[in-house]
Amino acid sequence: MSSRPRGTIGSFLARLTRTVWVRATLFALIAVLFALAAGFIGAVVPFRLVIELGQNSVGSLLQIIATAMLTATTFSITAMVTAYSSATTIATPRSTQLLIADPTSQNALSTFVGAFVFSMVGIIALSTGYYNDQGRTILFLGTLVIVAVIVVTLMRWIAHLAQFGRMADVIDRVERAAAASLTAYAAAPTLGARPLTAVPVDAVPLWADEVGYVTRIDVAALDREAGKAGAQVFVGTTPGRQADRLHPLAHVSGAVDEAGLSAMRRAFRLTPHRDYEQDPRLGVIALAEIGSRALSPATNDPGTAIEVVSAFHRVFTVALEADPDPEVHFEHVWIEAPRLETLVTDAVRPLARDGAGIVEVQIRLQKCLAGLAAVSAQHRHVFIAAADDALRRAKRAMHRDDFRIVRSAAREAWALRAR
Repeated sequence: MSSRPRGTIGSFLARLTRTVWVRATLFALIAVLFALAAGFIGAVVPFRLVIELGQNSVGSLLQIIATAMLTATTFSITAMVTAYSSATTIATPRSTQLLIADPTSQNALSTFVGAFVFSMVGIIALSTGYYNDQGRTILFLGTLVIVAVIVVTLMRWIAHLAQFGRMADVIDRVERAAAASLTAYAAAPTLGARPLTAVPVDAVPLWADEVGYVTRIDVAALDREAGKAGAQVFVGTTPGRQADRLHPLAHVSGAVDEAGLSAMRRAFRLTPHRDYEQDPRLGVIALAEIGSRALSPATNDPGTAIEVVSAFHRVFTVALEADPDPEVHFEHVWIEAPRLETLVTDAVRPLARDGAGIVEVQIRLQKCLAGLAAVSAQHRHVFIAAADDALRRAKRAMHRDDFRIVRSAAREAWALRAR
């Protein structure tokens, strides 16, 4: 796996393709070109292709599609908004950005919008006499293709709605996002830069122009600007952290002019909300929030918390088994890597705290931590410390008999790890 972070243009295009309006606009443009191309092709094609059609049959078919697609689009938007609201209520608001970027729902909505635009353009072109007999035949054949695409998309969309926005679906989406960001972090903890241990005393802070979360760092741009000036950049405000008047974006050692400093600021993308792309903690925090909310007295759903613990087990296992790339790609940039202790605390502490009195949750948590300790002997102490903290919380919250059950299960799990 390459540790080089994706460039600014590549990241921008990737974010752009995850937005609904881009796909809808693209499908609408294709639909317009498709409808207008029928008249052009009908006028220039060297052979005659005419099918005897009934009185205004193409126009009637396009009218039906236009009406149906307007209804389907309204229904799809309502279903998507309902799923977003449901995920916010039952899971965590941090999951909505993953639902919004769902390609299946975006493709369905875009297909319905594109089919509606195609039918409207076709109706307008027919009323103006844009098509000759051959063009009208080509439009009819194209309409049949559109109908087939609509039917297939509608079937897939209906099947997708059976799971879209449900608790299991939200957990799976957050788990995939957490696994992707954690695996990328494990492969390149410093995003291809040098690991930061200390900031030189002569380095000057690079302040952000506004307060916000750092969601992405273009390390290549930082390295390029630092290389031009013969400077070094020490990044402490990594993705997921907030830049403000107490926390500069970075510290710069060397003589860099104002234009170079401005270019360095532009290498940091700041937004009001955190993003999963380069933030390894956000996916872990979102999963923990789902489990913590499930353990609240109002919800009282230990089963969901146990599913979250299992998700943590899978996510951290994949990350611990990733092969780190020791190569330094950006010589002039130093970045502070997130600590595994912090990530494990983000994951375990909310569940150990809110599920301290629940036997089943504590047992699954001990088994998870013992299993992760068996994956990486190097980081075994991190999981042992988390397991000890969970046991202390359980001892304070549980009846003696319940705690004995948890302690016995913990000893068994850690004994299996030792063997």
